[in-house]
Amino acid sequence: MANVTLGGTPVETIGNLPTVGSKAPNFNLTGTDLSEKSNDDYKNTRLVLNIFPSVDTGTCAQSIRTFNEKASQLENTNVLCISKDLPFAMARFCGAEGIENVESLSDYKTGDFGKNYGLAFTTGAFETLLSRCIVVIDTDGTVLHTEQVSEIADEPNYQAALDALK
Repeated sequence: MANVTLGGTPVETIGNLPTVGSKAPNFNLTGTDLSEKSNDDYKNTRLVLNIFPSVDTGTCAQSIRTFNEKASQLENTNVLCISKDLPFAMARFCGAEGIENVESLSDYKTGDFGKNYGLAFTTGAFETLLSRCIVVIDTDGTVLHTEQVSEIADEPNYQAALDALK
């Protein structure tokens, strides 16, 4: 289990992120149109998983804006913004912000993504939500880079994620 902080208060996650060089766990998530999305929908493309607690927080919203801007410059790469927010909230945010270069997906139905990727909170005020993480996956499903942000209020290292794609 990983130890991170929320406003300086220690909180724990259910496990640890997949290790670099391992195969990314399978996922089944829900799109903003309520369609089901899985790893199979992104075969032969690179993935940047921008994972966060809720689009309704400032840092989470900023990570979507930042990756939306950067994603337009990436070849053969999909940026997936993943939380347990309802798809309606994610669609509303992206529509209001003009977000068009990333895809929002939700783990609200089962929570299996958070469990399988080892990043769901098990303690604290955000218990069961997803911790702020970045996972970069190559075209063959191999994990190239991971980051679990140690303080939930902090932004991820965008450049390190992008550099993993070079």
